[in-house]
Amino acid sequence: MTDSATAGRRQWMPVVRRRRAAGASGATDGPPPPRKCTDDVVVDCAVYEDGIRQATLPLREAKKAARERPGSFAWIGLYQPDAEHLAEVAEAFELHPLAVEDAVHAHQRPKLEQYGETLFLVLKTIVFVEHEQLTATSEVVDTGEIMMFIGKDFIVVVRHGSAPGLGRVRRSLEGRPEVLAQGPAAVMHAIADQVVDDYLDVADAVELDVEQLEADVFSAGHGDDAERIYQLKRELIEFKRAVQPMARPLQRLAEEPFPCIGPEAGRYLRDVHDHLTQVRERLAGYSELVDGLLAANLSQLAVQQNVDMRRISAGAAILAIPTMIAGFYGMNFQHMPELGWLYGYPLMMVVTATLSYTAYRAFRRVGWL
Repeated sequence: MTDSATAGRRQWMPVVRRRRAAGASGATDGPPPPRKCTDDVVVDCAVYEDGIRQATLPLREAKKAARERPGSFAWIGLYQPDAEHLAEVAEAFELHPLAVEDAVHAHQRPKLEQYGETLFLVLKTIVFVEHEQLTATSEVVDTGEIMMFIGKDFIVVVRHGSAPGLGRVRRSLEGRPEVLAQGPAAVMHAIADQVVDDYLDVADAVELDVEQLEADVFSAGHGDDAERIYQLKRELIEFKRAVQPMARPLQRLAEEPFPCIGPEAGRYLRDVHDHLTQVRERLAGYSELVDGLLAANLSQLAVQQNVDMRRISAGAAILAIPTMIAGFYGMNFQHMPELGWLYGYPLMMVVTATLSYTAYRAFRRVGWL
């Protein structure tokens, strides 16, 4: 091990955090254009010595170079490999078949597993889906996966779905060789840091949707927002399913000793875990607020229905007065009062109007009209 690498291990320095504006999508990088190392699914395959990139090599040569040179490691990035592609990587780096199977099929919960001296870490990524206005069918968040095989002299990163590109992480680390000299642990920390930072950015964007929905529910001319509220609640559940299970793997990485993770790495992973806790607390608050909005919306609908029913009942009561009088005089009895009187008809019209107006004023006084 060279002096620079030894000094780097004593002076672990975290990668400068990214902070995008609230509401920015984590998918702006997109899948970076593949660089043909061994196949199109290989985004990048490089060997680093003392934190400095040495060469872009095929898989087997990268493994050989990393193990022959002290202070070196290989960093391989893959995007949505199938079983055939990943089999070559598994053979080159002696990966456990169970972990390889998980990496091929994806759709895994966040987890951390140890196979000998190799760690298998699964992280769920979240990107915000831009939309002009929240509707009953709006997609708010989209999930992807990042899987990492971490050994003493290699790290294999597999991305699936909408997981954002890691080109920015690689460039940032390559610009800080004293950090990259820490080896695969530094890469793993930087990727986990980006994933959790993306959570914070998406949480900021989701908060804007929650605030807008809250304003709409309590606005004067609001309608039935139950479908919009329920859709946002579904998206929050998807967000929570990605975030909640990550706490345990990060806690284990920060507290338990692993052969390929140095003790200094735990300190910075605890910082990532703290940021994850912030996201979890914010999501819990959003969920409670959305539940409250749904209850408030249903209560408002019930109140509005009661108001409408009172108005309908009051109108029916007022109309019942002329209907009743017309019903009496429509019975065609011969000896009814005022039938032969010249002013009988005008009198009944005045009486009907007076009684109807009196009922109208009474209903207005009690707030039914």
